[in-house]
Amino acid sequence: MKPLNQRKKLNRRNMLRGTGAVIALPFLESLAASRQLNASESTTNNGTRETPMRMVCIGLEYGLYPIDFFPKRTGRDYELPRLLSPLGGLKNEFTVFSGLDHPGISGGHQATHTFLSGIRSNQAKQYPEGNLTIDQKAAEHVGAQTRYQSLQLGIGGGGVSWSRNGVEIPTIDRLQTVFDALFEETPKSKRTRQAGTYAVNRSILDVVGEDAAAMKKRVSVGDSTKLDEYFTSIREVEKRLEQSAAWWNKPKAKTNFKLPKTPPTSFTEQVALFYDLMKLALQTDSTRVISMAIHGWKGDSGLSGVTKGYHDLSHHGRDETKLNQLGIIEQFHTGQLARFLGSLKETQADDDASLLDRTMVLFGSGLGNASSHSNRELPLLLAGGGFQHGEHKAYPADGGVKTPACNLYLSMLQRFGVESDRFGTSTGTLEGLG
Repeated sequence: MKPLNQRKKLNRRNMLRGTGAVIALPFLESLAASRQLNASESTTNNGTRETPMRMVCIGLEYGLYPIDFFPKRTGRDYELPRLLSPLGGLKNEFTVFSGLDHPGISGGHQATHTFLSGIRSNQAKQYPEGNLTIDQKAAEHVGAQTRYQSLQLGIGGGGVSWSRNGVEIPTIDRLQTVFDALFEETPKSKRTRQAGTYAVNRSILDVVGEDAAAMKKRVSVGDSTKLDEYFTSIREVEKRLEQSAAWWNKPKAKTNFKLPKTPPTSFTEQVALFYDLMKLALQTDSTRVISMAIHGWKGDSGLSGVTKGYHDLSHHGRDETKLNQLGIIEQFHTGQLARFLGSLKETQADDDASLLDRTMVLFGSGLGNASSHSNRELPLLLAGGGFQHGEHKAYPADGGVKTPACNLYLSMLQRFGVESDRFGTSTGTLEGLG
């Protein structure tokens, strides 16, 4: 018979083999929110109070028709093109960028996942932080200051967020799930079960960490690199476990907002309600980082005059009938963005600023032209965040070398408070962005 200490280790390893999903459970449950409506201030090291910065990233899978998105003139004195016309009343609250994309990225729909990172998933190992997306870099900075570091939302398809170890982060695609996570208190019995799960997972992680550390002394250089990647994964799980545990017994925010009794079936209703919930999540400081990926619809579009599918229309081939219908869809998107930004602007974050002033909102796509499957000249718009807006900024190629979109992302991260001089494929911060 084996010694008792060996039997204990064997039992724990058997449990590990059968509970892979348990390790991931806290990560999948990163859906909830946090504080009361007026609890959005944080304390600096010197004891003063400051209102934190927030970040929202909205990605459209099928891009935006370039001719209707990019203004013809640069600077402040530009005319709003068709797709930006819904934002006319907010012209001084956003900046339009042209000439930015991710160097070397191609592949059409297969490369749209690079929207927030600039790096393809199969090339992630070539970069220090892999294909970590801007929202997740910001979320790491937030840490446990909110109940969860970030929310990833998705409508009609996949997401736009990737973790440090190259894993696509699943999205929440049900409105009720988001609402419950933000405002429905978890029953005490479930919190007790969560505490038990936390203890089991910590025990599993301890065993895994000990075995991996011992193994690293006996493996090749190549395998050592693989183990380093594994350690990174384990540390991410540990952080999420600690994040979840820190907020188990803290009450969630309260709201008078209610979802419709009958779940909406149209695309337009769903998109509008997701925007409403995002605003509430920011206002209650439930999270400070949100990404939302918008694909197509599974039921009705809810858009008058649209008779074909979104993806089909995006491959218009300059057919006027298709372009007219695509324009209806894309103008709906910019109209919802305008409603969202207007709502943030009308909401006070502190004595001196609106919620929009304290929230940077990135809107765009990893596709420059869906009809030709081009990932060049990405449609990008940045609103809020305390930047000096009101312009169309163009960045022509310098000697054939284009300005990386990651330069914009680095500027955003620095404004968010992240101390970094590089992100993804950046070559520096974006010039001219005040």
